[in-house]
Amino acid sequence: MAKILIAEDEKDIRELIAFTLEFGGFDVITAINGQEAVELARQHRPDLIILDVRMPKMTGYEACRVLKSQEETRAIPVVFLSAKGQESEIRQGMEAGADAYILKPFAPDELIQQVHMILSRHSAR
Repeated sequence: MAKILIAEDEKDIRELIAFTLEFGGFDVITAINGQEAVELARQHRPDLIILDVRMPKMTGYEACRVLKSQEETRAIPVVFLSAKGQESEIRQGMEAGADAYILKPFAPDELIQQVHMILSRHSAR
């Protein structure tokens, strides 16, 4: 079972994403900000990390840069899940090292499908 770390500061959204992914058969770990996500990624070595962009303490972009700069977390695929869909926001996320950028609102079955695609793409490397 793939382990997914979700970092989202809004409790309702975090719980919805966690429920959706658990329903899809994934093991889920949650963080309330980017700083906690970096710490949990080091401890748990998830198969995939999903980050919100706007979070307290450390933004998703900052967390992604830190994760991609460290040997133990560099290879973990990172996905941004954000309502910020402007081209400049998406480009900034990809430049920070993300593998994908998914826009909110999302359909639960589409999120599960996207996660499966990203994990299979990553395991094929």
